[in-house]
Amino acid sequence: MFELLANFRIQDALDILIIAFVVYQIIDLIRGTRAAQMLIGLAVVFLAYLSSQYFDLYTLNWILENFLSSFLLVIVIIFQNDIRRALAQVGAGSLFGARRMEHQDLEEVIRSTVALAGKRIGALIVFEREVGLNEYIEVGTRLDARVSRELVISIFMPTSPIHDGALILQKGRITAAGCFLPLTTNPSVSKTLGTRHRAAIGLTEETDAVVVVVSEEEGSISMVREGRITRDLDAGSLRTTLLKLLVE
Repeated sequence: MFELLANFRIQDALDILIIAFVVYQIIDLIRGTRAAQMLIGLAVVFLAYLSSQYFDLYTLNWILENFLSSFLLVIVIIFQNDIRRALAQVGAGSLFGARRMEHQDLEEVIRSTVALAGKRIGALIVFEREVGLNEYIEVGTRLDARVSRELVISIFMPTSPIHDGALILQKGRITAAGCFLPLTTNPSVSKTLGTRHRAAIGLTEETDAVVVVVSEEEGSISMVREGRITRDLDAGSLRTTLLKLLVE
């Protein structure tokens, strides 16, 4: 024991801390997402491979051995969206904090969201954080306007030509509206969710954006983050969550 401590270097401690940090970030990134379920599936396959070796199941062992021989390629194919999102976050420095909004601007969005829900007018509002959303902004209508309750409501009115798309906010300003977002391909997503909710989930599976959705059928408010949806929010819970994610 003492010999082990005597040979322990500061570099070893640093090495352990770095690995622990990376593992924690990976777990935090995939927690509650489809990637977590697939990771469990891969663990089951690996256990089956070990069992086939132990019980001398030659055919099963040969199949699994050939499958696991391309393990790195399998990981890249299965987790391509999660890897892309993680690399984008690292490149943008989101591990060290996201861009913040002004409290007053966020309050304008919350007030407009509650007003739209009360009128049962559908809405899709996206808050850009560290991962850029320019590829989605380019296909929308650029506005570059100050956030106001009146403007947000007018964009999503049924008579507006851009009411069907998403409204994207960058650095506390309304950058574009009428933007089209990628729909999720996750088969476990509830069939009761409409296009707006599926688009919100799809975008947050690929980026670190936060999306607020107003359902025109139910007049309910949902928030989507990291591919996970929180439904039936009231003004207070929406405000508390968004303040924590975007302002504080």
